[in-house]
Amino acid sequence: MDLYYEVSGNGRPVVLLHSGGADLRDWMFVAPLLAKHYRVIVFDGRGAGKSPSPTEPANYVEDLLVLLDHLEINQATLIGHSLGGRIATDFTLEYPKRVSELVLIAPALSGFRHSQEFEDWMQKINEAAPDIDKIVELSLNAPLYRIIMSSPYRDLMAQMFRDHLKKTSEWGTFKSIWPEPPAIDRLEKIKIKTLFIIGEEELSDNRRVAECFRKVPDIRFIHIAGSDHMVTLTHPNELYSHITDFLDIN
Repeated sequence: MDLYYEVSGNGRPVVLLHSGGADLRDWMFVAPLLAKHYRVIVFDGRGAGKSPSPTEPANYVEDLLVLLDHLEINQATLIGHSLGGRIATDFTLEYPKRVSELVLIAPALSGFRHSQEFEDWMQKINEAAPDIDKIVELSLNAPLYRIIMSSPYRDLMAQMFRDHLKKTSEWGTFKSIWPEPPAIDRLEKIKIKTLFIIGEEELSDNRRVAECFRKVPDIRFIHIAGSDHMVTLTHPNELYSHITDFLDIN
């Protein structure tokens, strides 16, 4: 196992998957709360934090399988944020017996077609390369970061994103491998209990993703008022309450 991970607490295993442009610090406030009741595993995805950078197309789903096998975890609750939610969803579809519950926080979704507005925003960010300061400014000034960037955690968010951008300079490739067919075409096949959490301040694309997940047969939706895409950093206690309530019911 070459990925960096940390384990805390005891009990049912819960694996936390961080968002894109971040690392395990995405969970620095949520993980200690969950560790009061569960065995919590946080890790840096390939190309993030203290984990090695990809030298060939990354397969994040298989990385998660290797991690579970390494820790001898037969079945776990997966909690994925943004890109981490995409990984958790695809993993659940590929290895359903390895997942006991699924918690998704403003997840991305394989096969989802982004709006032209989103594509234009991403193009402006890409055109700013390699100016890290400009990339950070264009990225974090977006509406989905309005609340985090006016909070006491703005410096943490900016530093985490800067660290990620510096890390990508080490990547051998930006390509990745995902299961086929894409998850958007198979959501109705998710049979485990699923919790979907999203903040009120979000991109319209992320709200459209939420509507796609209504195909999941056993899913519960929760909106957290006064939060944006980085609800993990600004509202950890509310997340903790909703997640533990959900897990205790199962």
